[in-house]
Amino acid sequence: MVFIGIALLIAVGLAVVIGADAGSMVGLSQHQTGQLVPLLLILVVIAGGAFSRRRKLGEMLANLVVWGGVLAVAIVGYTYRFELMQIGARVTSELRPGVAVVDITQGNAVFRRSLTGSFKVNAQINNAPIRLIFDTGASAVVLTQKDAVASSIDISQLRYTIAVQTANGTGRAAAIMLKSISVGDIERKNIRAFVAEPEALQTSLLGMTFLETLSSYAVRNDALILSN
Repeated sequence: MVFIGIALLIAVGLAVVIGADAGSMVGLSQHQTGQLVPLLLILVVIAGGAFSRRRKLGEMLANLVVWGGVLAVAIVGYTYRFELMQIGARVTSELRPGVAVVDITQGNAVFRRSLTGSFKVNAQINNAPIRLIFDTGASAVVLTQKDAVASSIDISQLRYTIAVQTANGTGRAAAIMLKSISVGDIERKNIRAFVAEPEALQTSLLGMTFLETLSSYAVRNDALILSN
């Protein structure tokens, strides 16, 4: 009987909260507050197990405190779900350099510095996953032979006639046009690029032909920030 009474009180309380838009006090819209109803009902059902047998008053009060804490955590977690998603993405980027932390509201893609000191950038080139190194010293996006093949580029038709400077010294590259390149939520079409001759480059480079299309790019506190 006690549980039934508590359940009825909760049901009435939910109706009052939704009707009065009380969720606005914690940053929730009336619609979002209404979306919490299924979660709260599930918690009520689960809590019913705690009251299904005869228990001492002190134990019942302790259960109420515990379930009240669970409910509070659930509400706070829902309210700050987007912030928590950003925190999770930040942790992932620290553990896996190259993975972008995307800020949709600002149009930014943020990358953390790797242990080697460089910024690795996971991109999609011609819909193929390619890892590049951020390099403002490269006049264009430059692909290795392996990455060019992965990006559906026919390297058998290339002519390596353009002199380029790489980490291994002066080399030669072939000019190409990339159909698309995506970094985080930033996408560009028809980007000029090079394919380095065999053995000339170990890792593909994210160079200026892509970077100059951005509104800005900056390095702050071991973070590379690319802005759409």
